[in-house]
Amino acid sequence: MKILAVETATSWQSIALLDGERVLGRCDQEAAGSHGRLLLPTIDRLFSETGLALPKLDGLVVSIGPGSFTGLRVGLSTILGFRTITQLPLVIVPTLEGMAWNLRGATTPLCPVLNCRRGELYWALFQWTGHDRLERLVSERVGTPDSLGKHLSGPVMLYGEGWEKEQTAITATMGQEAVMTVAAEHTRPSAVSIGLAGMVRLQRGEQVGRGVNPLYVQRSEAELKYEQSGGVSPVARRQEKVARKYKNRMSLAGARTRRKA
Repeated sequence: MKILAVETATSWQSIALLDGERVLGRCDQEAAGSHGRLLLPTIDRLFSETGLALPKLDGLVVSIGPGSFTGLRVGLSTILGFRTITQLPLVIVPTLEGMAWNLRGATTPLCPVLNCRRGELYWALFQWTGHDRLERLVSERVGTPDSLGKHLSGPVMLYGEGWEKEQTAITATMGQEAVMTVAAEHTRPSAVSIGLAGMVRLQRGEQVGRGVNPLYVQRSEAELKYEQSGGVSPVARRQEKVARKYKNRMSLAGARTRRKA
């Protein structure tokens, strides 16, 4: 089974062409703010290097987050465009789940951690129960480093850019019963891992339909502003602003009328 796998959830862009578990071609690169400029040329180059083309593939796989809003939109829209052209089956893989495939078959529960905005982190907990059987112990969450530490107990393996950045804050709130190990390698999101996870889904017939959206675990900017405003919607705030301006204008007009009188 030949597939194209794309991972753009973070600043680390990863693209791979796989035939089963064999990697035909791959490219991993730093692409902060440049996914839109780099993705298509990189895919074209991999096709050229491997002698493959979209019509020769059996499926498409893409990471859906959580992660960078812009990166996720670029990756997903590109793969959706390829599907429209080719009608190839498409499967989606959550980014943190793909990172668990970086350490396929590990005996310790896995906690991949990614950076989020405002000093928060994305994380989830997984456990391998067989060669291709990955159990999700805790679904994708977003929160502060100390809230992550408080959720950890027993043996756990931590890794990823979020762990590397916030390990001191995370360990400060871990319970005494937590037994931590750290993965020193294979810590970045990888299109190869996304592809391997995606092939299992393709074999099970789990291709997605037309309604596909990125996995945005964190609250949107609009939701945060709504909360900060005390539960007043943007439309209501606009109405209040207009009303205040109109009231001020009417008061000034009234004052001028009284002075003339």
